[in-house]
Order: sequence, then structure tokens, then C-alpha cells
Amino acid sequence: MAYVEVDGVRVHYVEHGPSGPGVITVVLVHGFSVDHRIMTGGFEPVFAERPGWRRVYVDLPGMGRTSASDVASTDDVFRILRGAVEALVPDGPYVVVGQSYGGYLVRGLAAADGGRVIGLAAVVPVVEPRHELRQLPGRQVLVRDPALAERVGTEVLEADEILVVQTEETWQATQRQVEPGLAAADPAAILRIEASYAGTFSVEPAPFEHPVLLVVGRQDSITGYRDVWELVEHYPRATFAVLDRAGHALSIEQHEVFEALVGEWLDRVEAEADALPTSR
Repeated sequence: MAYVEVDGVRVHYVEHGPSGPGVITVVLVHGFSVDHRIMTGGFEPVFAERPGWRRVYVDLPGMGRTSASDVASTDDVFRILRGAVEALVPDGPYVVVGQSYGGYLVRGLAAADGGRVIGLAAVVPVVEPRHELRQLPGRQVLVRDPALAERVGTEVLEADEILVVQTEETWQATQRQVEPGLAAADPAAILRIEASYAGTFSVEPAPFEHPVLLVVGRQDSITGYRDVWELVEHYPRATFAVLDRAGHALSIEQHEVFEALVGEWLDRVEAEADALPTSR
């Protein structure tokens, strides 16, 4: 297990791929209150075809194996995340990816470090921190496998707030990628952060002329899709995709389309990196 210490917080991270001159680093940040496994599960299949990338998956404070210490707000989380990125990627360009709450945080990283961030992807990102102000579709399930319902129970599936497509494949993927992180989270830290969930840091780069990917689920009742469309004008190089039969677990429910979109975004980032005036 690897850690980096930031202001007394031991930040856990998982690293894959090579490092050194010419290697692009991508920092991947999960949502609230899961851990890095939701990101490795969704993105490592894409990077399996791109072994030249260095991937750094960070556990946020109070989540996964990262300690909470005195972290009590999203501002604290962002400060620790930024410190971890500075330690893990001390120089040169890098790329950021965020899922849900992590999408909110990496937009902050791009705004704060726009001179170094050369690509951004946000999957089902939080745009409006205040849940009551989000533009959300109603909760619905479009696919439910009768065999799965018989095995785990209809009541269990009815209580699930995430999956729009409830099949054996998507259910097993959530057990691997989502549930372990939820179980590992520090309940007290989560409550503290929830109480100060809206950050005061800037999330709007001015301007951000680099490749961007914004991917949302048409049936996402957690963060929605309408609010994300309003971000497009902030990112002149953005691809915006809204996927049917997809909710907040989009990378699980529509993994083939998701992987294709991420791959095309990485093509654009690689072309941008190759055009930099100095070696990566």
C-alpha cells in the first residue's frame, strides 16, 4: 500500500503504469463516499490498451484507506487532494479525471492549476453541491433481470438507489467496485464533510483550452444531466455525452460506450501532449 502525507493526513493511493520522462500522468478521483475501486474498475480496462500512461488513483480523506484527521469540509478535502497531487506529480503536465463528487473536485484542480492540467474528464459529476437545487429526473429502473430479483430479493433491488440496469453483471460489478468503498468509509468524517459539502474554491477555469469529456446518464437521479450541460461553454474543447439506460453507475451500466468515449478523449489528450513545445 502506498501513502503520501499532506498536513497530517496519510493519503492512500494506487498507482499503475510506468513513470519517468515522456510519460503522461492521469490523476483519478472517486465520488462520495466510495473509494478508488470505482475508478480502477471503470478505467483500467481502457488503460489496458494504453500501457504508456501513469495512473494515480487517490482515496479521498475519510474514504477508502485515507485517514480523516481534522478534515471537516469539502474545502479541507480539496486542500488535501491538491497537496497529494503536488507531491505525486511535482512537475510537468498532467490530466485529471473525476467521478461524481470527484468530478467537482477535479474541476477545482483544473481551475487552480490550469497551466499544468492538459485534459479533464468528468463522469456523472456534481455541479450543484446543494442536492435540493439539482435538476434531477425521477428514479426509475429500466431493466431488471427476474433471475437476479429472485436471487437477491425484489426488496433489495427496490432499495437500490443507483442502478438503472439491474442485471447479474451490473449487480456483481457494484459489489466489486462500490460496496467495499462504502463499507470502508469513516462515518464520522462523512457526516462532517456532508455538513460543509459546498466548496469555496473556484471550479471554472478561464479559459480551459484542452480536451474535455463530460459523460452523464439520462436516468441519473443522483446528479442528473441538465446541470452538466451548463458546463459546456466553460470548456471549448468539450465532448458532452448523455447516455440512455444509464444512471449514476454509468461506467458499469454502459461500459462499452463509456470505454469508447474515454478512449477517444485520451486520443485527443495524447495529440495535445505530443504538440507540447517541450518533452512531457
